[in-house]
Amino acid sequence: MTALAAGAGSAMSRRMRLVLRTLILPIALAAMAGGVFATGKVRPALARPPQRIVSLNLCADQLVLRLADRSQIAGLTRNATDREMSAEAVRARGLRLLSKSAEEIVALDPDLIVGMPARRSAAIKVLEDQNYRMVDLKPAEQYDQILSSIRSTAAVVGHSDRGEVLIAQMDRELAGIPRLGRGRVAAYYQRRGFMTGTGTLIDEVMARAGLVNLATKLGKPALSQVSLEEMVAARPDFLIVESATDVVRDQGTEMLHHPALAGIPRISIPQAWTVCGSPAYVRAVRGIAEQIARHDRGRR
Repeated sequence: MTALAAGAGSAMSRRMRLVLRTLILPIALAAMAGGVFATGKVRPALARPPQRIVSLNLCADQLVLRLADRSQIAGLTRNATDREMSAEAVRARGLRLLSKSAEEIVALDPDLIVGMPARRSAAIKVLEDQNYRMVDLKPAEQYDQILSSIRSTAAVVGHSDRGEVLIAQMDRELAGIPRLGRGRVAAYYQRRGFMTGTGTLIDEVMARAGLVNLATKLGKPALSQVSLEEMVAARPDFLIVESATDVVRDQGTEMLHHPALAGIPRISIPQAWTVCGSPAYVRAVRGIAEQIARHDRGRR
């Protein structure tokens, strides 16, 4: 445990870095002019749908992949085909993956750029000077925000009807998922002892499955570090972990397999389902509910 504790703060998972970015991103986006969310209103869809869409954000990748025609997509981020990071990685196969080089993006002559990073980037300054049509996507931490992002993206890519069909499908599927948690307590526990707290997408996913977030009971913020000793003392009914940590890969994942945690039932889901507010939200809720059901059947 000493070795684990010594390295506890030395690194963060990719999820944590993305969480931190989403906390900072809205501040940058609020200053940008001309975006879909700049005034809180969605611009009317163009008479002709865009034909060279470029996404500069992992979360935007997933919405564009679900709502645009494949032929409309000119470029996605490098993480778009990473199955651990993107719930739409299979759809992204064969499409062009981009660096954040302004020259590379300009060469594609995009007619729509979706998902802008921080304005202080030199590459973004170059793109702004070109007067490209840009769409600023807000982070979605709640289901209604996900639906808003779907509608907004569907409108700008020229497929509003496709967005409504997707939303109706998600609503139906969620309505059919029972809240099997029945008020039991769960902790979303990550490598090096980081726990996801209230006001996050994970928190709402847990509530949809009928679980209470341990972070709420302990008064923890959106992201906090919880020691093994504190977790054992809290004794949640379930630990929810990222499926990538199901096996020990390094010191950070070793902590999650400490014998002190062995008696706490586990629910394992891919971080790709929750790293962004996307249609994969439904898969996350269903995955948790199905594993709770298996656990409960095993106890009978």
